[in-house]
This record gives sequence, structure tokens and C-alpha cells, in this order.
Amino acid sequence: MRKVGHVQTVRTPLTGYGLVSVGAAFFVLNAGVSRVIQAAGIDSMTLTTVRCTGTALALLLVTALRGLRLRLPRDWRELGLVLGFGISGVALVQWFYFVAIDRLPVGIALLLEFTAPVLVALFARMVYHERVRRRLWLGLGLSLGGLGLVAQVWDGLTLDAIGVVAGLAAAVSLAAYFLLGERSVSEQPPILVLTEAFIVAAVFWNLMQPVTGLFDSDLTALRSLGGTLAGYRFPLWSLLGWMILLGTVVPFLAELSALRHLTATEVTLVGMVEPVGATVLGWLWFREDLVAAQLVGVALVLLGIALAQTARTRARVTSSPPLTT
Repeated sequence: MRKVGHVQTVRTPLTGYGLVSVGAAFFVLNAGVSRVIQAAGIDSMTLTTVRCTGTALALLLVTALRGLRLRLPRDWRELGLVLGFGISGVALVQWFYFVAIDRLPVGIALLLEFTAPVLVALFARMVYHERVRRRLWLGLGLSLGGLGLVAQVWDGLTLDAIGVVAGLAAAVSLAAYFLLGERSVSEQPPILVLTEAFIVAAVFWNLMQPVTGLFDSDLTALRSLGGTLAGYRFPLWSLLGWMILLGTVVPFLAELSALRHLTATEVTLVGMVEPVGATVLGWLWFREDLVAAQLVGVALVLLGIALAQTARTRARVTSSPPLTT
């Protein structure tokens, strides 16, 4: 049994793994759909505004239907936590993610972002002064070595430099998302924390790049899915709707629901199939090929992330928000 809020729920790990798998699958597909939208001429900043705004509205509807109520921050500390989580952990990670997938193979872009658990474990050791298992250092070494293979450093870095920087910046933002989210969900249900964060992110990006910029594009024009799916065409508005509802809201809610059955560490570890799935997606959909050394690097990074994720001897709270890709 696990107590969620004031309700006792029965833990069903198989259900939890199923929910995480569904969430990961939709997040992976979203990378492909987002790339198609960008190819249609929607820039990364406008796309980020659209995703954050649409998701915030959808989550507000979900919370209203569930009878949940948002509350204002009680003090300056709580206000800072809400703003920090919404801007650093949600708003910026979305933008860096879109920049990275626009310039890199989708699998490598997500792999760079998913090194966040390594940063979280290092932060916990250096700042929180938590005791960590020695596997952290092995995980760090494997991740760095694997990234070197992925980037093919012996060849003078074959990847787009801006894309790599964006991917690593997404990892830093995602680490902030985990660290700030750990503190936030200890006081409120994760769904409310996530809704607040997307509201903050939506306001932030609408100030930077208003969502009205989207209407400079012909939303009714048919857009090819490109690659091996070039023969299929859909209106731009339908692709944007897919990105918001099936590419963001559904997987977030699936992974939030999984927290009723699995620990946050288990959810994160299973969610690591996303970079693998994105690599397969890039190969099948966009004909992106990786050389053998890069595939070995992917495996090393994933192993390093798993070691780092399980290196913390204790979590600050029992749950955390789901991944945000």
C-alpha cells in the first residue's frame, strides 16, 4: 500500500511500468512530430510558447475536472520555488530541447538531456552533502566516456556545436527540474505542482515570444511528415494539437499516475528508454544513422545514468515529478 495525499492506493508495479512505457513512447513520438513542425517554419521559441501555453490550459482543465484547486504561494520562499521550478525546470528545458532536436539526431539530443540524473547526484553530494554510493563516480566516468564516443571527439566533434550546447543546457535545466520538483511535491500533489510550473512557463514564454506569432504561419496548410513518411501530409494545426495533447499532456499524466505504483527512481530509470527509442525513431523515420562507436557510446551513457540515478542513498522526498521532454 502507498499513501498518496489522503488516499491509500494499492501498488501494482506492472501497471506502473506500463504507464511509464506509454508515457515514454508518446514522448519519443513527440520528438519526431516536433521536428516536422520545425521543418514547417515554426521556430524553436514560438514552438516552446505554444507547447507551454497549450499544456498549461489542458492541465488547468484536468485539475478542474478532478476537483483540485491551485493556491497562491504562502511566502517569498515558496514564490521563489514556484518561479524557479517553472522557469528553470520547465520553460528553459522545453526550449533547449527543441533547439537540440532541430540540430542533432533526435536520439543524441535526448541522450544529452537525459544525463541530468548524473548532475542531480553530483549536486546532492556536493551541495546537500548527501552520502552517495561509490557507483556515482563510475557512472560519471562512463557517461563522460560515452558522450565522447557519441560526439566522436577524435574526429574534431562531428556534431553541431550549438545543438550539443543546447542538449547539455537541457540536461542542466532538467536537473533543476528534478531538484526543485523534489522539494515542491513534498508539499502539494504532483499534478498541482506540474500545472503551476506550466502556467509560469507559459507566462514566461508569452512575454518573450507571444503565442500570437504562431498565426504568421498558415495553420491549415498540409505538411509532409518527411523521411520515410514523406507521403503522409497533415494540417499544421493538427500536428500542433498532437504535440500538446498526445505529445505532452498524455505522457505527463501517464508518468504522474505511475508514481502511485513505482518510486521516482524506478520511473526515471524506465523512462531512460526514451533516448533509445528516439534513436530507433530517428533511424526508421528520418534515416539517421549512427556509427558503431556512437552506439557503444549510447550504451555507456545509459549505464552511467543508471548508476548515478541509484547512487543516492536516500531521496529527500518519496516522489518527484515525471520527466519533461
